[in-house]
Amino acid sequence: MKISVERSVLLKAVGQAQSVVERRNTIPILANVLIEAEGNTVSFRATDLDIEVVDKAAAQVERAGATTVSATTLHEIVRKLPDGALVSLSDDGTSGRLTVEAGRSNFSLATLPKEDFPVMASSEYESNFSASAPVLRRLFDKSKFAISTEETRYYLNGVYMHVSDADGGKVLRCVATDGHRLARIDADLPSDAAGMPGVIVPRKTVAELRKLLDDDEMQIAVSVSETKVRFATPDITLTSKVIDGTFPDYTRVIPQGNTRQMTVEAKDFATAVDRVATVSSERSRAVKLQLSEDKLVLSVNAPDSGAAEEELGVAYSGELLEIGFNAKYLLEIAGQVDRENAVFMFNSAGDPALMQEGNDSSAIYVVMPMRV
Repeated sequence: MKISVERSVLLKAVGQAQSVVERRNTIPILANVLIEAEGNTVSFRATDLDIEVVDKAAAQVERAGATTVSATTLHEIVRKLPDGALVSLSDDGTSGRLTVEAGRSNFSLATLPKEDFPVMASSEYESNFSASAPVLRRLFDKSKFAISTEETRYYLNGVYMHVSDADGGKVLRCVATDGHRLARIDADLPSDAAGMPGVIVPRKTVAELRKLLDDDEMQIAVSVSETKVRFATPDITLTSKVIDGTFPDYTRVIPQGNTRQMTVEAKDFATAVDRVATVSSERSRAVKLQLSEDKLVLSVNAPDSGAAEEELGVAYSGELLEIGFNAKYLLEIAGQVDRENAVFMFNSAGDPALMQEGNDSSAIYVVMPMRV
């Protein structure tokens, strides 16, 4: 194999591949990226046996072929080469070495046989549809903060992507929860997606997928089966196993009878919570909200470190209410608001609160209260 690739093109392709590779693994080949050159393209394939990413790039291919080399080492070398350099990768197939050349720099890297590289078994996908990058970005960006990190409840360690019913008919919905907060985001159902099985997309896959969604003009081909999900652009294909488990019935925890409505400017609310939480204890991070007519008082009382209080003007006409929350959860939920106003719906001090952006119910958030 012998190819030449422009440094920035190579860096992007190798960067996407190496981020899938697990730093610590007991199988040496899994630390490598499979490089395959044919025609006028080169592809870089990496896997951790749960996720596989294939990134294609344009290249001058003098001699077709394939080999595997350490993904992290190759990425570090390319990253440190000067911008605009033309990088040559060559492998004679017998020496067990890959030569990397750019200008006056020359590297010789150990390779492993391409035959040892595990390729994820292809799957029959029950559902194939396409969605625009901004739609998928919104669905996953706004829900991923609520993914659980608790390994015992592994079925909560991802985003549940499924077809659901909403006021206007069927929607494509993403839900994530850790038991303390919940995010439910809806988007118009793409054509051909109606029969899609519901799948739990793992946290690592959600993070890798984000790198495919930066181009607003891009259409993403989505394929879903009971065991796998695949997201593809013309250059990158990301295939992942889904979490084998049943996502709980989240509709039961979304409050229906919350009638006390508070409208507040999201940015002002977030900065006020952040300020008063400065003195809260690291363990509880508790902030108390006191609501009276058109006024919100945020307060923290931590015997060890001090007390803080801040008043905000809000739109509220319900009864007096005192309710406590974890400051971190409030900040994360307020951070999802793209519009000016966040609308909170309360019931009582012991019931979960609901939040949405203005009158838009396509993105709703639930947060459990805490005693303060």
